[in-house]
Amino acid sequence: MKNIIKELLVSFIITIVLIFLLSVAVYSTELNENYIDSITIGIVCLSLLIAGARLAKSKKEKGIVYGSLLGIVYMVVLYIISSLCNMDFSVTINSIFMIVLGVLGGAIGGILGVNFLK
Repeated sequence: MKNIIKELLVSFIITIVLIFLLSVAVYSTELNENYIDSITIGIVCLSLLIAGARLAKSKKEKGIVYGSLLGIVYMVVLYIISSLCNMDFSVTINSIFMIVLGVLGGAIGGILGVNFLK
């Protein structure tokens, strides 16, 4: 459990840093704002992939299980935070899509962590 919380924090730190860099890029360049949602989903998946790989490497087994669990916990926390900020707890097709991709990112990271990171 301690490792999951540690990697959850790692994934949120990676996400925050990359979202900050994205905001700087949007502000200082002519980056089309239509791409922000797609880039944000990519950032979330990347951070979960990295954290899932790290978690699975530390556990040395069941990478898909631990990576998926990390993805689920991350997405639940993210959903609660974003719902509180927006004062809207509705579930849309976009939120379901992001949850599925987040869990897949963690699962793929877990698979990679067990099989390729020694």
